[in-house]
Amino acid sequence: MDRLKNKVAIITGAGAGMGKETSILFAKEGCKVAVFEINEKDGKDTVEIINNQGGIAKFWQVDVSNEEMVKNAINEVIKEFGKIDILINNAGIVGVDKKIHELTVEEWDQVFNVDVKGVFYCTKYVIPYMLENKEGSIVNISSIYGTLGSHELTPYHAAKGAVFAMTKQDAISYAKNNIRVNSIHPGTIMTPLVKELGSRMDGGLEAYEKLMSEKHPIGHAGEPIDVAYGCLYLASDEAKFVTGAQLYIDGGYSAM
Repeated sequence: MDRLKNKVAIITGAGAGMGKETSILFAKEGCKVAVFEINEKDGKDTVEIINNQGGIAKFWQVDVSNEEMVKNAINEVIKEFGKIDILINNAGIVGVDKKIHELTVEEWDQVFNVDVKGVFYCTKYVIPYMLENKEGSIVNISSIYGTLGSHELTPYHAAKGAVFAMTKQDAISYAKNNIRVNSIHPGTIMTPLVKELGSRMDGGLEAYEKLMSEKHPIGHAGEPIDVAYGCLYLASDEAKFVTGAQLYIDGGYSAM
């Protein structure tokens, strides 16, 4: 407990899956949590869970692809909590499953607007406050698909690859300011979104879980809490000498 005592975190996409579990875990560790979520019900549900457990959290309805909305919400977090120590850039979408020659510009932009511009906007407007605070930790949720190829989800691969590269660049840019920037690269994590997508395949969710479990050497898919614990380490002072790193939480997938 208290691994994040007296710290303030913004967590995007905090209404479900990895973002929700990370928010709840951070609050248990003494962190005040700014829940950024486009879905009002989901965001408020996360805040309610945290507050009922004795933690401190507040909801902001934010579409991370909207620069003005991001800027205004971050300024409001400062008014509410006084500082920002941690940013978890978790919000993201998968997009369509098409090869490059099949994609429309709109389909490409849809993924990049959320998965890449969202990280850009949140980082852009948080950094000045971290510079003022003389420290900070940013964790970008990329993916194993940000560093590896596959037979699916071309725009998602490209977007998560951009997040991976942005992490490296920002880590170097702000290292001397004691602002650490790291990325997490999950494998298959059984979030509500992944379960919903999996349920659409032949054989349903059970068949999907079996297929994905076989792809991971550890023999099963991951859970949102697995990624939350990775975020906790990188956000905490325990990782004070860690920046520009990529943490694979993928059951050994990337080791093959």
